[in-house]
Amino acid sequence: MHIFITGTSSGIGKAIATKFLAEGHTVTGFDKQEAAIEHPRYVHFVGDVRNKDSYPEVAPVDILVNNAGIQGDDDIAVNLKGVIDITEKYGIHESIKAVLMIGSAGAHSGAEFPEYVASKGGVISYTKNVALRIAQYGGTCNSLDFGGVVTDLNRPVMDDPKLWNQIMDLTPLRRWMSVEETADWAYFMTVTNRFCTGQNILIDGLEYGNAHFVWPE
Repeated sequence: MHIFITGTSSGIGKAIATKFLAEGHTVTGFDKQEAAIEHPRYVHFVGDVRNKDSYPEVAPVDILVNNAGIQGDDDIAVNLKGVIDITEKYGIHESIKAVLMIGSAGAHSGAEFPEYVASKGGVISYTKNVALRIAQYGGTCNSLDFGGVVTDLNRPVMDDPKLWNQIMDLTPLRRWMSVEETADWAYFMTVTNRFCTGQNILIDGLEYGNAHFVWPE
């Protein structure tokens, strides 16, 4: 299958692209940075999701993964408007099998930067909109709303023992996801899954669900 993935030059996007390539698929990557993957079935385009003029013309896409995102600088334009524009160009057609949004646990809890959680909250609603529209073609659309993931972008807290211990105290599983785990989820939700659609799947090690029942001993 032909997979189109945004944000493939590092982190989660690179891991997802690597997973699909390992499974024998053809991958088109789209990122502001140069390619970080060399593979005979990988084609890379440099562009910005905010600039529709930079979108490449490619063969019809079987699976679209909206991974490109930022935090703290033009979040709405990249994380929401960019997702919408990319999806409308590549994900809404008769042969589409799956559209996947990489969301955020912050969209559920609200516990991050204001524009960031607003942008990811919009992705939750847009996921359902796309799911309704491509269901007629047999396509699915879901979002994977990750909590903590071990990436270089999270080094400011990962490398600070005090902050890291605070985060682990809030996370019952006492760890964060690896990028390889995010890729496994992405592959499952777009290739293995054919019936779950319109869902926003929270994957955060139970951080959001870490409620404590208080009652006398």
